[in-house]
Amino acid sequence: MNPTANSSDNLLVANLQTVSLEKLVRSKLEVLFQQQQEAQVELDGLHKIVLEQVEKPLIELALRVYNGNQVKTARMLGINRNTLKKKIDSYKIRVRNKN
Repeated sequence: MNPTANSSDNLLVANLQTVSLEKLVRSKLEVLFQQQQEAQVELDGLHKIVLEQVEKPLIELALRVYNGNQVKTARMLGINRNTLKKKIDSYKIRVRNKN
């Protein structure tokens, strides 16, 4: 194994652990806006797209933590159980109950 590559991989992991989600999102959005300017295209519905791309994996991972228990997942997320159910349906999230 190449020690330089391994060091680089470890550095990347260390950076991901110390960089906030906000900074990661900001960095990704800066690239997106730069690409949008270079391509000279207009972006429509970006707010909805960004929310979906954050919210869907958040719900999926939270459901996994609680083995599909929607009451506990909703409580963890700080949203109403009915709201969670609507989001699960909207994003077509597959809920797996483990017994």
